[in-house]
Amino acid sequence: MFEGRLPAKFQEQAPRIVPTGDGGEAWSYEGELFPNVGLNAVVGRPREEWNFEPTRFDEMRKGAWDPHARVADMDIAGIDASLCFPSLLAGFAGTKFARSKDQELGLACVRAWNDWHIEEWTGAYPDRLIPLQISWLGDPSIAADEVRRNAERGFKALSFPESVANVGFPSIHTEHWDPLFRACEETGTVLCLHTGTGEWHATFSPEAPIQQATSLFPVCGLAAAADFLWSRIPLRFPELKIALSEGGIGWVPMFLDRLEYMEKYEMGSVGADWDVDIKPSEAMQRNFWFCTIDDPSTIGLRERIGIDHIMIEVDYPHASSTWPDTQDFIDRTMAGLSAEEIEKITWRNASELFRHPLP
Repeated sequence: MFEGRLPAKFQEQAPRIVPTGDGGEAWSYEGELFPNVGLNAVVGRPREEWNFEPTRFDEMRKGAWDPHARVADMDIAGIDASLCFPSLLAGFAGTKFARSKDQELGLACVRAWNDWHIEEWTGAYPDRLIPLQISWLGDPSIAADEVRRNAERGFKALSFPESVANVGFPSIHTEHWDPLFRACEETGTVLCLHTGTGEWHATFSPEAPIQQATSLFPVCGLAAAADFLWSRIPLRFPELKIALSEGGIGWVPMFLDRLEYMEKYEMGSVGADWDVDIKPSEAMQRNFWFCTIDDPSTIGLRERIGIDHIMIEVDYPHASSTWPDTQDFIDRTMAGLSAEEIEKITWRNASELFRHPLP
């Protein structure tokens, strides 16, 4: 990933995979180790072997890190094209690089990661894998320049923290990030907010088990959408497209109901400065796209959410993935929908959003 892609002066400091004392493997970067947590890549393994213990790359299903094996696994599940997020070392949105002790090295790692992604990952199967970049959070002007440069190279999306203030950077309620959002709007780059990128969980008790945090992933999606909505970003950048990942769609009708109630009874006091030409609920349905892994009860409210703004997630290679039974899962979830509705949710919406035409 990094060999030959960093300036020569940084090559010795490049992130690298090292053996650990317990027989495992971990990424090493700036003196810190990042081990692979087992549940991050358990597809294909017997369920009784799922755990949180660190694991080696050769203990994972190869599709977790090899593009050729990934596409072969996509074939097994009937997936024609996929947008894949980074994990572990880079973080879902490049936050670890942005907090590098050596900021120049961190920026070089972001560029190297994006180079690898477009050359080796999506470059191996440009018709099957959709390019997603990580951003340099240390300077929004540099990040904006990178978005424009990457758009010319074929990148269609950018992974951004769902709560950037929570990871130590200026809030989206300031104008700090406007250069980056403007570049995304101008280039058609989709702003992807993946649950977990903001390093925030809706748990109140330190003793709460991990299952409590994962059961509240939809709350993270709701909170992220509310933050981006009330920061007025959809008003300042009306053409910006925002996609929320791994937060589900069950919360969307509830949030729309609440927004419409506020519009009817409270906007005079709490939202007088909102653009009168579009309501907050309308901005939600215009600027945001939503992804579902498992929301069978809410599919019935697809028109309320916006049938053109719902997409399918598979979450490979995590424990919650529908792989390899994705087709059977969709058949059960989409039972009773029209052929046109199924087409939109399963591929057309994503194809149009990410400008990735299918044969």
